[in-house]
Amino acid sequence: MKLLKPLASRLLQALGLVLAVVVLNFALVHAAPGDPVETIAGMSGGMSEELKAELRQSYGLDRPLPVQLGIYLGRVARLDLGQSYIFNLPVVDLIAERIPATLLLVLSSVVCAFLIGTALGVLAARKPNGWLSQAITVFSLVGFAAPVFWSGMMLMILFASVWPILPVSDMRSVDSDGRGLAGVIDVLWHLVLPMFTLSMVYLAQYSRLARASMLEVLGADFIRTARAKGLAEGVVLYKHALRNAVLPVVTVLGLQFGNVLAGAILVETVFNWPGLGRLAYESVLRRDYPTILGVLLLSAVVVLVMNLLTDLCYRLIDPRIKSK
Repeated sequence: MKLLKPLASRLLQALGLVLAVVVLNFALVHAAPGDPVETIAGMSGGMSEELKAELRQSYGLDRPLPVQLGIYLGRVARLDLGQSYIFNLPVVDLIAERIPATLLLVLSSVVCAFLIGTALGVLAARKPNGWLSQAITVFSLVGFAAPVFWSGMMLMILFASVWPILPVSDMRSVDSDGRGLAGVIDVLWHLVLPMFTLSMVYLAQYSRLARASMLEVLGADFIRTARAKGLAEGVVLYKHALRNAVLPVVTVLGLQFGNVLAGAILVETVFNWPGLGRLAYESVLRRDYPTILGVLLLSAVVVLVMNLLTDLCYRLIDPRIKSK
């Protein structure tokens, strides 16, 4: 019961935020320059003014913007995200088709960045003045400073030209049917470079944050008490210190999930990964309003859900944190 009240309050706040995000996204997308009908006309090689007028009427683009917003809000309330102008398919179906690839990329990148980054931070904190700590610090600075698209292109050049050992495009091989163990291995093999590219910058952040947090915790009184009791250094480090030091990393991980989704757009474009990021990129270029709004809405919901899960994870990591 102690969890239900704060959880219900957070859910109500999340619904209010989702409504605000829907309205803001709608206003920004429609305020951007460009006309979907003109884009479709250009893609089809030309179109008469009568046919353009029919398309605008069919899409509802001839109505005032407040009326369009009201219609769109009503559809969203019914979980109807509309019909894509370009793909001529329901937006829900397009998102459902692309979301597994994006989830695979994003979740694997987040887990990789969190585990490896935290481990590097702990190693660097054990001997903060040693050569290993200095090397990890330099790696973190380079990884944090390098743009995602630049890292992706450098890795493509390295593993496509210099050492052609990894695939650098698409999610599957041309001759793969995607079935069985061979299909799974093929997808994972194609995942290596996009995952490493997306996780690199966040891995660097988590390693720096974990190092600073571990150094602070290792100087706390309860750590000195644990060592005075004669506990093994591994027990002190991993059972007592790490559990407290990892809280800031979990906080940043939850708050930065939206940034990971934004980075996925660049990574999916560079590596031709068939996910939501590439769908959003193609939709922006073609002024496909329903698809853009659907992807943005899903991204906002995912970020809000991750923030809620981050709050709940606090209770699992540190029992001292109680719901009020």
